[in-house]
Amino acid sequence: MNHESGPLASTTTVDGPAPTAPAEEVPELIIEPQKGWIPIHFGDLWRYRELLYFLTWRDVKIRYKQTVLGFLWAFLQPFLKMVVFSVIFGGLAKMDSEGFPYPIFVFAGLLPWQFFSESLSRSSQSVVGSSNLITKVYFPRLVIPLAAVVVLDATTVWAARMASFVAITRQLECADR
Repeated sequence: MNHESGPLASTTTVDGPAPTAPAEEVPELIIEPQKGWIPIHFGDLWRYRELLYFLTWRDVKIRYKQTVLGFLWAFLQPFLKMVVFSVIFGGLAKMDSEGFPYPIFVFAGLLPWQFFSESLSRSSQSVVGSSNLITKVYFPRLVIPLAAVVVLDATTVWAARMASFVAITRQLECADR
């Protein structure tokens, strides 16, 4: 004798619940944390290279989508910092640059510092911004900061800044001769 009342009715009988099939044994998986430094699994990164590619392009599109100066800002930012530092520390504070032209001296320190600070900032923001993706889908977690920092944008900008540094240094060497 079934007691049904609507489309979501249960299939209980007066005698008790319906009989169920015997449960299958599910193997138990024990996950333990690794001790020491966690190794980088380059094989996993290689298998997920398409994801790295698409996340990188997403970050580049978002970064330069509605900027007026676009990619030119990557060159203007360190140049303007170099000018400000040269005026303040070289002109007003009269700090010694050990015989080097002060703008070149400042630029040589600004380039690696900006790369480091931008890389750290972008990788942190990318992990926080992609928290929903990280918690829902399995992939190597290192892909997210790599996509935000190393692969295309920051490395390309840093290489372009280094090229401009080399060009400025060569120009000053030629002017000294």
